[in-house]
Order: sequence, then C-alpha cells, then structure tokens
Amino acid sequence: MAKTQKGDKALHSLFAGATAGAIEAFITYPTEFVKTRSQFGGKKEGPIAIIRETVKTKGFGGLYSGCTALVVGNSVKAGVRFLTYDYFKRKLSDSEGKLSAPRSLLAGLGAGMTEAVIAVTPSETIKTKLIDDAKRPNPQYRGLIHGTVQIVKQEGIAGIYRGLFPVMMRQGANSAVRFTTYATLKQVVQGTARPGQPLPSAITFGIGGIAGLVTVYTTMPLDVVKTRMQSLSARAQYRNSFHCAYRIFTEEGLLKFWAGTTPRLTRLVLSGGIVFTVYENIMKVIGNSGEETS
Repeated sequence: MAKTQKGDKALHSLFAGATAGAIEAFITYPTEFVKTRSQFGGKKEGPIAIIRETVKTKGFGGLYSGCTALVVGNSVKAGVRFLTYDYFKRKLSDSEGKLSAPRSLLAGLGAGMTEAVIAVTPSETIKTKLIDDAKRPNPQYRGLIHGTVQIVKQEGIAGIYRGLFPVMMRQGANSAVRFTTYATLKQVVQGTARPGQPLPSAITFGIGGIAGLVTVYTTMPLDVVKTRMQSLSARAQYRNSFHCAYRIFTEEGLLKFWAGTTPRLTRLVLSGGIVFTVYENIMKVIGNSGEETS
C-alpha cells in the first residue's frame, strides 16, 4: 500500500509539474525569445527594438519562433524537476519530514542537474538555433521537426546537446536557488501569517515570483554562456564553455554576462508565480495536500 501511494504521488507530481511547465512556457515565451535574441553577439539590440523589428518583419507570430521546442521541453523539464525534487526531498528530510535550507539547496541542485540532461539541453539548444536561424534573411529551418532533423543530420546527436555543461550548471543553480527561496519564504509565511493553513493562490504566486527574481540575478552569467554555446556560430567561435566565458569577458566586458536580464527577469518572475501556483492547485485537485514543494 505504501509503495502504491508513493507511486501515485510520483505520478501526480510528474503530471502537475509537466502541465504547469507547458502553461508557463506558452504564456511567457515572447520574453524568452527577446532574452535569447539579446544574448547573441554582434549588434546590440534592446528589448523594445527586438520586438518592434520582429513584429515588423515576421509578424506577431515571429515572437513565437522556436516556441514548440520550449513548450515541449519545458513540460518535460518541469515534470522531471518536481518529480526529482520530491524524491531528493524525501531522501534528505529528517525523521520529522522537515528539510533544512542547505538540504533543500542540495535537493534543488540534484533536480536541476537531472532536468538539464533529460530535457533542458536538447529543447533549449533546438529553441536557440531556431531563434538564431529565424533572424536570417532566408531561414533554413521550417519548424521544430524539420529543424531538429536538420541539426541532427548536420551535427549528429551532439548537435542537440550543445552547451550541456553550462546548461547543467545553470539548471542546477536555478533549481537550487528557486526551490530553496520558495520553500524558505513559504515556511516563513505559513509560520507567521497563516500557521497550519494552506496558502491562497495570490500569496503562492507572489512567493514564486520573488523566488524567480532571486534566481535571475544569481544565475544570469550561466544563462548567457549557455545561449552563446547553443548558437549557430558556436562551433566556429568557442572551444568550450570556459573559452566562451573568457571571450565574452575580455571582448565585451563583465556587464555582457547580464545581457537579457530584463526579459529573463520578466519571464522568471511570471514563471515562478505561474508554475508554483498551477502545480500546487493541480496537486490539490488530484487528491494531494499540495505540500510537495514545501
């Protein structure tokens, strides 16, 4: 019976996380598009200029170039993230089921590393190449499936795993910071303002948003290196992630590591609010207490 309940909880966590990830990715995708475009080398473009130029030349749909890759990848990523975080959380909790902040950080790190290998690197590599290709006068990729086939044909499976190391570093840091910030703030709010009571969606959204904000500023350099390593010109420009970071620092300056902060901040603040709120509400609907991320 206990084994069945654990299996049910795992499936519930996977389903709720995957659904939350897909919804969040679609809603916030234009900010991801702008963030990715602003991190490529060459001419410096501000968020408004990128939006204006894209809509003018490609129409509003241009802001969704590469969207399918991210929605599918984000769905799998979020499902894996919550599933593995819950697994590591159970393993690292004390005898009373409580998780200290350092152990929450470790659980989040493990979840982030796992999702990077299984879902994030392939989906983000494809998404980044599709966005990079879309700004060319004559794009070579006709969509997700055609683009993926062409990338694999030209570069092999390694082509969709470009930038694995910086993605693992970014996702590990992302999940570690986000889950720890969220869990800590949630415990503080429940312990002071609403002891023993479930939090309303508005408060969950707010806590998730703050977790997203903290995550952005602490992990932005890793995100910039990840984007450069997944661009179409990466093989010709960079030997590895460290060489990429060195060239960015010496040729473009320290501040370039925070390029795309505004659109990524917009996305992750919304993302944190949307994902945790949708996740917890789905868990409540399908019979769980909604405490899986506490």
